[in-house]
Amino acid sequence: MKIKAAVVEKQNADFIIKDDIELAPMGADDIQVHMVASGICHSDEALRVGDAVIDYPIILGHEGAGIVEKVGPEVTQFKPGDHVVLSFYACGNCDNCLKGIPTQCRNYAANNLSGVRPDGSDHFTESGEHVADMFDQSSFTTTTVVRERNAVKVDDELDLRKLGPLGCGYVTGSGTVLNTLKPRPGDTIAVFGTGAVGLAAMMAGKISGCTKVIGIDIVDSRLELAKELGATDVINSRNVDVVEEVKKLTNGRGVNWSVDTTGITQVMEQSIQVLTQGGTTATIAVTPNHIDLDTWNDLCVDDKKIVGVNMGDSIPQIDIPRLIEFYKAGMFDFDKTEKFFKFEDIKEANEASRSGEVIKPVLIIDPDYVPGK
Repeated sequence: MKIKAAVVEKQNADFIIKDDIELAPMGADDIQVHMVASGICHSDEALRVGDAVIDYPIILGHEGAGIVEKVGPEVTQFKPGDHVVLSFYACGNCDNCLKGIPTQCRNYAANNLSGVRPDGSDHFTESGEHVADMFDQSSFTTTTVVRERNAVKVDDELDLRKLGPLGCGYVTGSGTVLNTLKPRPGDTIAVFGTGAVGLAAMMAGKISGCTKVIGIDIVDSRLELAKELGATDVINSRNVDVVEEVKKLTNGRGVNWSVDTTGITQVMEQSIQVLTQGGTTATIAVTPNHIDLDTWNDLCVDDKKIVGVNMGDSIPQIDIPRLIEFYKAGMFDFDKTEKFFKFEDIKEANEASRSGEVIKPVLIIDPDYVPGK
């Protein structure tokens, strides 16, 4: 079937909305989803500009939310009319998937970042020519087909326009704290960067009972929002020495945990320097940058640890409903970071994300959608 999609034709090119993209037929375990909305993530931008290896032309987008239109004969968890949030695809069969760690799926890259479907077939074509996909999803589309394991069912009364970013940005930041670092009540945490991922990490720090949740950025308006969402303290790193300020806030010791969402070399190194003895930092940005380590003093003598985390070590079918429950309870106000844009204004929305003007742009793909109906 023909669909409308935002296509990036070559590295660093602008989005072009086309209406002649051919969507692949459904497989036995596929569901066809009418897209309502999609968040724009910094990972989309990383692939657009070529920071990660991918094919072009490509249809990006991996924070989609929509309504199931059709299901394949082997689908057991969904039916037409179900509301869903889309996330990454894991095979479910490898040793890591069977251990309950789908973010470490042995086939993760092939399934999500190869540009083709898990079986190697084209997800999208144009005039018979291959168009690459992302996350076996490509949510910058009016309709897509995904595997059953890509989708998470959500309550019909929730506003689908808000929920798409739960599939990546929000589950990554919160999952890094809740699933990987697992702070205990009374611990301290510093989060570098107050984008969607960083703010989600801060809210998770508050949920975990951290007595110090320190938000670090260079934009005062974002730091004000961080305080509203749960940061106990904020630091504008443009004006002060971050390491000294964190030490002042923690009786000279440093924090138990830190999270870097910026991918900037100096900042990633600061996320190590602010740790107390035995502390751990999680570096979770998609970045080509590297860091310089003092392996003797930091890693050996001070017993500090550095961990990488993919997608918040999440199981979307468990973690996304958990975040929704936190949201309903007023503990995870992720929608305060969002701003809606028309699908046709995707270039403007992406630029607002790149510049930092908007924390989480959300493309409204179906303007006729009415929440709760």
